[in-house]
Amino acid sequence: MDKFLPITLEEAISKGWEELDVIIVTGDAYVDHPSFGSAVIGRILEYYGFRVGIISQPDWRDKESFKILGKPRLFFGITAGNVDSLVANYTPNKRRRKEDAYTPGGIPGKRPDRATIVYSNIVHEIYPDVPIILGGLEASLRRFSHYDFWDDKVRHSIILDSRAKVIVYGMGEKQVVEIAKNLALGKSWYEIYMIPGIVYVLNEKEFNELLRDKDYLILPSFEEVSQDKDRYFDFQMLLLEGVKRRKILVQRDGNRYIIQNPPPIYNTQDLDFIYSLPFQRLPHPSYRDRIPALETVMTSITSHRGCFGSCTFCSLNLHQGWQVISRSEEAILEEASRLTKHKIFRGTINDVGGPTANMYKLRCKIYKVPGSCADRECLFPDICKNLEIDYSHQLKLLKKIKGISGVKHIFIASGIRYDLALKDEEYIKEIIKGEYIGGHLSTAPEHIKDHILEIMKKPKFEVYEKFTSIFEKIVRRLGSETYIIPYFISSHPGSTLKDAWDLAMYVKELGYYLEQIQDYTPLPLTPASCAFYTGYHTLRKEEIYVAKSYEERRLQRALVQYRDAKNREFLIRHRDKIPFSLEKLFKKNN
Repeated sequence: MDKFLPITLEEAISKGWEELDVIIVTGDAYVDHPSFGSAVIGRILEYYGFRVGIISQPDWRDKESFKILGKPRLFFGITAGNVDSLVANYTPNKRRRKEDAYTPGGIPGKRPDRATIVYSNIVHEIYPDVPIILGGLEASLRRFSHYDFWDDKVRHSIILDSRAKVIVYGMGEKQVVEIAKNLALGKSWYEIYMIPGIVYVLNEKEFNELLRDKDYLILPSFEEVSQDKDRYFDFQMLLLEGVKRRKILVQRDGNRYIIQNPPPIYNTQDLDFIYSLPFQRLPHPSYRDRIPALETVMTSITSHRGCFGSCTFCSLNLHQGWQVISRSEEAILEEASRLTKHKIFRGTINDVGGPTANMYKLRCKIYKVPGSCADRECLFPDICKNLEIDYSHQLKLLKKIKGISGVKHIFIASGIRYDLALKDEEYIKEIIKGEYIGGHLSTAPEHIKDHILEIMKKPKFEVYEKFTSIFEKIVRRLGSETYIIPYFISSHPGSTLKDAWDLAMYVKELGYYLEQIQDYTPLPLTPASCAFYTGYHTLRKEEIYVAKSYEERRLQRALVQYRDAKNREFLIRHRDKIPFSLEKLFKKNN
């Protein structure tokens, strides 16, 4: 127990702590692993000398469960967990999930809907004088007014609904440490509000005083975006522009102003330090049941953060950012060596990667030139000529890890960007030859229709087809039993029933059942959720088709996964809605 952060007062007292400085409340089980955000924040605060405890999945129907660690000296840090609580609790068609991967035993219902708001308001009621700092994906993606798929309306910033003092958005280690240090020194909130990477609220008088001499970008107000879909589209475009230009962003909501400071700058040394902290890589010993989300990452190693892509359905741009920050080879090798000595290790490192594995140590030649990338995309519609693509760093790293005593297998399960991989056929050969993809490679073409791919800001489908052709040619030459497993999204904005039919016929020609098909879910503040809400293209005010009803969304998914018996029954029941031959779809390939 002593090696974990305390979850009870008894555990805190056993460490010699009579009082905690910071208490983290999370909607996830407490797993001391670098893939779990609350553990990372807890560990870095601990390193800087703060006494930290964790309240994991408190029962929101019982206020006593929020009192088990007492009152913190500095603040409560509150997060819904690694994922948005509504994504955790509901399927894309708003049906209750039967499993929560971040809960012991996968038991559903252990976190409330809108967990960040629920936890914060209970804590505020019990301890009204203790500041609340929000973090995690749910708070990060709801930091301004946002379209909410589950309520089907534009909601206020989560900072208002939660009555929190500050939101730490995106990568939050630096911000949290600075907030804790400032509070410990008794500094004013006006001084704390200068910290990069946070969101806070001011009244009109405070706003005019604090930002009088600042350069900021005004976003359309809550009143505008909640009543006018054109203004919501304008808001989305300005938000992305402001984030990319590292501007202070301001949105008015009634007589209050939501202020977002530019994000902090992280570097290799920061990430090396964070991942060197003494994570136990295990759930707290009080748990008896397995935690499904841990099983896929238990022996994983993060090599980098961020993504050069700008996929409109993805939260990465708004959370981890456009630039890739890579760890040093030395730090990763050291972590791999430590991992081989852990009692959980059985010879396999199941992933060395990040949002996309083959972005490790790729860099932009002109990123630090002021204003150089304001109107550019790194990968869309084509790969920018200023992006330096060199896979020697990743391949050398993988070979060195494979050479560590005790390592039998090493994989890059986080997948690769196939458009980037096409820039170096030798790289494709090496990842197959080196057995780094475990017999199958996950790729994400997302769809086969170019007009949908443009809305997604993904490469044209011909790029994916070129990649598969080269990949299969190399596989045949090497005599390898390796396959590509494509990942597709159904009912994305822009996709009609005819588009879903064409995708279904493509999948049929593949000759095998695809599990990697996801119903589109509109994540708050993402450009695709703006398209879902407004009916506009993600790049321009051009009307597009959007499948919104449960029936049509289910039909699009069922067409692509027609081999599933339940889907087949659903298609037959609704065949009057499908102007295509189901017999042709159901007929076995010759």
